[in-house]
Amino acid sequence: MPTQNSHDKVLLAAAEGNIKNLSRRNFLGYIGGASALLLTAAACKKSDTPSSSTGVDLGSKDTGILNYAYALEQIEAAFYTKVFESPYAGITADESARLGDIRDHEISHREFFKNALGAGAIISLQLDFSTINFGTRDGVLSVAKAFEDLGVSAYNGAGHLLASADYLLLAGKIVSVEARHAAYIRDLITPGSFADGLDANALEMSRTPNEVLAIAGTYIKTKINASNLPTS
Repeated sequence: MPTQNSHDKVLLAAAEGNIKNLSRRNFLGYIGGASALLLTAAACKKSDTPSSSTGVDLGSKDTGILNYAYALEQIEAAFYTKVFESPYAGITADESARLGDIRDHEISHREFFKNALGAGAIISLQLDFSTINFGTRDGVLSVAKAFEDLGVSAYNGAGHLLASADYLLLAGKIVSVEARHAAYIRDLITPGSFADGLDANALEMSRTPNEVLAIAGTYIKTKINASNLPTS
């Protein structure tokens, strides 16, 4: 039976930047084990299963928030996968390795939520990255920065909407990884700027799901219905 330790092992490995030391098979094995801890609670809430003629319904309660996170991880995973289909001109070996690590983290986060939600998971979203210039360093890194900052603000803004302490712990662990990504991308763009972007109280920004989806909607072709998400 999967244990909380297996869940912690994989998330801590990601947070410490040691994910490359785990084989792909072992990593996904840990993710699958951790997902089993959440699968029953998420998948068995029939009333929360996304289904709506007004768009892809994220659902309600904690299932809706997990689907919201899953949607964002789909976008990030797809973006970094696209980056490596034709790496930008002048990409260095270090940038390739680090961005590859971020891609693998985002794919693993995406698969984690998909497996954890089970039958309650939304469909794979149709995305449109046609406005992004993947051929230049500036084009890729500027969008990467925007996505990472958006992801951090999304987790920060949705944490208080979760009823389950276990889900809140999970979100806290994932947002710490996303924040590391954001810091690295910032430092690639402007060395020494890794701690920029904080508010007057040295806190990260928070955004509501509606605010986040309005921004992310630029790249989402699939219509998303977030009307059933909790608001408090």
